[in-house]
Amino acid sequence: MSEFPVSTSPAHRSSSIFVGPHGLRAGWSLLIAVFLFAILSMGITAVLRAGHLIPRHGMAQNPDPLAVFVSEIALFLAIAIVTGVMSKIERRPLSVYGLGGNRKTSRLLYGIVVGLAAISLLVLILLKSGLLVIDGRMLYGKDVARYLILWIPGFLAIGFFEEYLFRGYLQYTLSRGFSGFAEVLPGNPAPGTVGFWIAAIVVSFGFGAVHGSNPGESPAGLVCAGAASLVFCFSLWRTGSLWWAVGLHAAWDYGQSVLFGVSDSGALFDHRLLKTHPAGAPLLSGGATGPEGSIFCLIPLLLMAAVIHLTLPCNKESYASLMPADVEAPASPEPPPPSTS
Repeated sequence: MSEFPVSTSPAHRSSSIFVGPHGLRAGWSLLIAVFLFAILSMGITAVLRAGHLIPRHGMAQNPDPLAVFVSEIALFLAIAIVTGVMSKIERRPLSVYGLGGNRKTSRLLYGIVVGLAAISLLVLILLKSGLLVIDGRMLYGKDVARYLILWIPGFLAIGFFEEYLFRGYLQYTLSRGFSGFAEVLPGNPAPGTVGFWIAAIVVSFGFGAVHGSNPGESPAGLVCAGAASLVFCFSLWRTGSLWWAVGLHAAWDYGQSVLFGVSDSGALFDHRLLKTHPAGAPLLSGGATGPEGSIFCLIPLLLMAAVIHLTLPCNKESYASLMPADVEAPASPEPPPPSTS
């Protein structure tokens, strides 16, 4: 993979199959990161299962709030450790991989508000169209507040893990790898911009494909998952960080699984506020996949993209300003002391 320039210092002008003029090549960086994450995540999962902190056969059925939180936060820590290690290897600032920037809390909260509004709109469309039916409530009394609160950490952990996994180090490194395509495109486009959006398409395709392993997933659901990933990438491009996307991702999944009691990529939670079922053609209702499998899901996704465009303008904090991130030059050796002879 070619790379956009990150430094012009003499220390980084040598080139080989492993190291380019600007540091470790993107392809090798990804191989190392994937290997480290695979080893670390398998080890963490084995320890958690041995300690009975998560089920031995996954959590597709009857997931528990504590088990979901422990599993997702452990995997987030795994990818965070890998990202930190790669940051040291590549001598790039950790902040360029998605969790830097200013206004972290406000952007997280803003994303949560937009996410809850978006999933509420989609559910409302399905209800008014007769494509979703509310059968009743599943939580009463103290259990309402109890489970609405207990599920919050788990879904925040899901948001952090999935966003950092797909749109953190992976997105940045693919961006610098694909930036070389700018050389063959007309109009002299910015290498960082070309690399970012090619990477965003690749990452979004992978994000959608990964959802194919979920129970009850459908082709329409995979398309909508990929489209949602592009929306998340758009917010990353505008803000230079993942905080808005983490909040939106967590709130969207929380709204589906806990508040409205609909399937989330085919998974249903026992401890949810409402009991519902889809009605009508699966392409319209989402069927067993849930609202994400409905073509109407594209409506809130387009609206979210519009919200990003109107309220998150490019500025000095945008992703474009992070590309390229200079490789920190190694410390120069101290000159030998003068001879006294």
